[in-house]
Amino acid sequence: MKKIMLAVLLCASASAFANSACDTPRNDFDGLYCLNKVYQEADKELNANYKTLAARLDANGKQSLKAGQLAWIDKRNKTCSKRESSGFYVNLDCATQTTIERAQFLQDRVRECVSAGCQNSKL
Repeated sequence: MKKIMLAVLLCASASAFANSACDTPRNDFDGLYCLNKVYQEADKELNANYKTLAARLDANGKQSLKAGQLAWIDKRNKTCSKRESSGFYVNLDCATQTTIERAQFLQDRVRECVSAGCQNSKL
């Protein structure tokens, strides 16, 4: 029981540290850590919206959604990352903003499906 309590306390302390560090990042690495947390949440929302939308679409709609998503991934990768001889670089701010925008786009399509019916031409 003591080990479980210690683990809970350590997790709570790490979470409190992360939140306070993100309020006022002390350096670029703190900022990167915090932005990564935002990116992960945006990606999680994007995946949930994709799944919700796909469940409402017919076969043609699902095919259009998948093609659109693959095109979006390709564009995001070309816009927000680059590969050089010294390494692979990702502009996390770009990836985050792009992901938030795509998640919103998918959420808007879900709302359309609910209110007016799904329109495959908008996917």
